[in-house]
Amino acid sequence: MSQFFYVHPDNPQGRLMKQAAAIIKQGGVIVYPTDSGYALGCHIGDKKALDRICNIRSIDKAHNFTLVCCDLSELSVYTRVDNSAFRLLKNNTPGPYTFIFKGSKEVPKRLLNPKRKTIGIRVPNNHIAQALLAELGEPIMSTTLLMPGADTAEFDPEHIRDILEHQVDLIIHGGHLGERPTTVIDFSNDEVEIIRVGEGDVEPFQ
Repeated sequence: MSQFFYVHPDNPQGRLMKQAAAIIKQGGVIVYPTDSGYALGCHIGDKKALDRICNIRSIDKAHNFTLVCCDLSELSVYTRVDNSAFRLLKNNTPGPYTFIFKGSKEVPKRLLNPKRKTIGIRVPNNHIAQALLAELGEPIMSTTLLMPGADTAEFDPEHIRDILEHQVDLIIHGGHLGERPTTVIDFSNDEVEIIRVGEGDVEPFQ
């Protein structure tokens, strides 16, 4: 049975954020709000937690996983990014985007796309996500909470509780959110490529 935290969307309770960060550090899988629906998250180095997320979503290790970061200061640690790409990200973050880059040696191999050696990076514009990241002190390994066969991300935390309360360790109720996932922009090749049009405006990247 998972824990269920009601967290204020604008002023997240510090006590609950500390507890949520502790659950992640102890190997837990959580559901938390972002600026484009709810996401599944776990500790970046926890293989068992990652396997649980893969089972929930029915995805394999070829999936493009994402590191959700507090800000762009962590970008150079986990990715290889040039100046022009950095400027684009700086002008459009935080926001509902996932950016794909070649991963650095700091990214566990199991998180990289096995063929392309890429990793997704997110800087969400959501107070709860930002407070959780600040408390954790490192990125969260994350993927959109998109259930098998579904076309849209989960947005209702009460429904999420109904379907996942026995499969995750914590569900953070941060209100009803939008159903559209992030816009995905690929910077891993010479040309900038728009992979998925979602919540984020694609115009700055065209």
